Amino acid sequence: MMGGDQGGKMVKSLRGAAQKYLGVGFLLGFFLVLLTYFTVSEQFAIAAPNAIRRSSPGHNTPATPAVAEKTHQLPIVKEEEEPKPKPEEVQEKPPPVVDEEQETHPETEEAPGAGSSTAVPVRSTPDESAPAKKPACDIQGPWASDVCAIDAGVRIQGSARTVLITPPIESGGANPNPQSWQIVAYSRKHQAGMIPITVRELATAAEAPACDVTSEVPAMVFAMGGLTGNYWHDFSDVMIPLYLQASKFQGEVQLVVTNLQPWYAGKYRQILGKLSKYQIIDMDNDKQVRCYPRGSVVGIRMHKEFSIDPEKAPTGHSMPEFTAFLRDVFSLPRAKPTPPAAIVSGEKKPRMMIISRRHPRALVNVAAVKAMAERVGFEVVIGDPPFSQDVGAFAAEVNTADVLLGVHGAGLTNSLFLPTGAVFIQIVPYGKMEHIAETDFGIPAFDMGLHYVAYSAGVEESSLVETLGRGHVAVADPEAVHRSGWDKVAEYYLGRQDVKLDLARFEPVLLKAMATLRE
Repeated sequence: MMGGDQGGKMVKSLRGAAQKYLGVGFLLGFFLVLLTYFTVSEQFAIAAPNAIRRSSPGHNTPATPAVAEKTHQLPIVKEEEEPKPKPEEVQEKPPPVVDEEQETHPETEEAPGAGSSTAVPVRSTPDESAPAKKPACDIQGPWASDVCAIDAGVRIQGSARTVLITPPIESGGANPNPQSWQIVAYSRKHQAGMIPITVRELATAAEAPACDVTSEVPAMVFAMGGLTGNYWHDFSDVMIPLYLQASKFQGEVQLVVTNLQPWYAGKYRQILGKLSKYQIIDMDNDKQVRCYPRGSVVGIRMHKEFSIDPEKAPTGHSMPEFTAFLRDVFSLPRAKPTPPAAIVSGEKKPRMMIISRRHPRALVNVAAVKAMAERVGFEVVIGDPPFSQDVGAFAAEVNTADVLLGVHGAGLTNSLFLPTGAVFIQIVPYGKMEHIAETDFGIPAFDMGLHYVAYSAGVEESSLVETLGRGHVAVADPEAVHRSGWDKVAEYYLGRQDVKLDLARFEPVLLKAMATLRE
């Protein structure tokens, strides 16, 4: 019995010890699992923000292009090249630019590669301790143009459509947080067919390709094409926005142009030559690596249609400043119209230029309008500039006028060459076109310092009554046509209509113009 009792005690002792050690083991295992969990969780929390790259909706991170070959010679723009003929009768343009502070339309943004632009970070290991820096590129929403004002030096690989930003010396030759942008260097950044330019910051100076050509002046990179070929768009979309960005250089800048239009460079060579003293570079066909000092700019920005807002960046510019610049370019003598005293005394008749248009929007009874204006007291000339006519030659003719009159259309762009204080009369075609006419020419005329008068043609003055009939929707219900979209508005009211003025109804407009000049 003693042996049996001792055996039982031994079994109980072993069982207790086993339970004790199992408990300890369980606790040790539990703490080990818990420690592992916190370690893994901490590592994940640190890595997560950099593991997933975010870019703006609908945009892809641009791939880094290869270094361009170095065999292409400097492109030469031929000044004598004739402008490409392109009809100006219908302004094929989208609705007016919308101030994004008042209204935005994100639902209309185009797909990547079709004129979209966004800032896309390309750094793989961002340095959180690096000081914040101002982005090189100013991205202003779905409608405003994008512009890069670059403080550092750049290297341009033209045929690769790439602008590389080298880290400045004061930063130690390194950029711990390099970024990249896709920039459409045209004022309407959603214009179809415009190929974007990659603007990319380099992490180190060692990444920069060797220079084939080194410039002593900065570069001004922008796009031609788009809606150019229409005289109004030539200025509204390219020349005015380009002036805003390039004028500060006072000619000491090189124009680097993507989507170069040789006819545009030829037709406007005098203006472009005033903005830059250097050869224009055809970016898309240039295989050399061009190096430029700090101060280069990529992109041009439109303030508003065919005008300048002094409050918008670059600030301080105005339309009177721009028109004075044009007078200087073309050596136009008159900054003011005929003095009122000379008109009142009969010493000199004020001069009126009527801009002649062929169909569509022709002024059918232009001879009768001319005769009536002469009875009122004007000397009248008919202006009929062909597309290929030298801009400077016709600008000189316009500058002699005190009044410019014409039906809404690209020819009224010549109001730029009127002396400040002249009278500008726009005949607005039938069809609820007042807002478009006001946006395209009325507001710009006011901004230029001109006396602006709008005359809205009535239904009886429109040729649509004869060609379509009174029952046609374009004649009977213009509001319905506008609701159907821009294409129908352009088709009927800009593309199929001529105007025959009611002389009795129009005469007060001429009398008002004369009274304004006599004041």
